[in-house]
Amino acid sequence: MFRIFLVLSALTIGSFAYAQEDTGGDTPEPVDDVIRTESTTNSTVTTNGKIENVIKSPPPSAISPTINTSNSDLCTFGVAGAVQTQILGISMGSQVTDKNCERLKNAKTLYDMGMKVAAVSVMCQDKRIFDAMMNAGTPCPYDGLIGEEAKIAWLSEDGNTIPEEGVERDEGWTNDQKTMAGAGAVGLLFLLFLL
Repeated sequence: MFRIFLVLSALTIGSFAYAQEDTGGDTPEPVDDVIRTESTTNSTVTTNGKIENVIKSPPPSAISPTINTSNSDLCTFGVAGAVQTQILGISMGSQVTDKNCERLKNAKTLYDMGMKVAAVSVMCQDKRIFDAMMNAGTPCPYDGLIGEEAKIAWLSEDGNTIPEEGVERDEGWTNDQKTMAGAGAVGLLFLLFLL
């Protein structure tokens, strides 16, 4: 502890400044208690600078529209998409009707009204239902005929009214044809963006 005190005392005594009297030069009389400091500074600062800001930002985004299909009784669902390039952005949306959902709702409504044969007839528009009914021995109704008479009529039919796999009777497009048409439309859209 004593050593620390000695070190601090030595540092404190060494830090005092003493002024000297100016006895010669331009001043005729010595002046007490005055510290005189003279300083001359010449400086030249030359600065040449060039600031260049380059801001690169992406173009605004094409955002797909929101298609609300919250009412589940409509048998529709929303489809939306967007494509963005450096120059142009396009977004599209649409509602698609689910034919199988409509078929089920129509058949249920007919059945609830007591029209059981009509309800089965609506369901028989699907190839899977048609085949299942034939395999079960209870064929789909044919022009008002049911049971064995309907089976004989279906077997003697030339095949124009028997449903085909993936074909809607009112449209005539298979699922493969719909997929190819959609892919072609998307390809055409991308081709237009490249031009």
